[in-house]
Amino acid sequence: QVQLVESGGGLVQAGGSLRLSCTASGRTFSSATMGWFRQAPGKEREFITAISADGFSTYYSDSVEGRFTISRDNAKNMVYLQMNSRKPEDTAAYYCATPRTGGGGSLITARYDVWGQGTQVIVSS
Repeated sequence: QVQLVESGGGLVQAGGSLRLSCTASGRTFSSATMGWFRQAPGKEREFITAISADGFSTYYSDSVEGRFTISRDNAKNMVYLQMNSRKPEDTAAYYCATPRTGGGGSLITARYDVWGQGTQVIVSS
């Protein structure tokens, strides 16, 4: 069974940077598509970025493109979300996710059905 654990959340001032980490276990990590989602209070969960198993393909939503960077270290079974130029509207719970089947097709239409518990990020103005 695949398990995901996020870490690195916290309080950051607007304009600052923060890096989230997600540790995966229970499956061959290097063959899995990975994604990050976020959910702000009172809003629906938003798909913000994803990375292919080999790390060569990435996707970013318009809301984070140019400010956030997703990366992965398959040797460590970890995926990262580097968040720069933070804005108050980035305040949310952040979740990493992966398809139970591992994915392998489109990063956008993959069925992300395995989730971590989330890590809270608060951006103060």
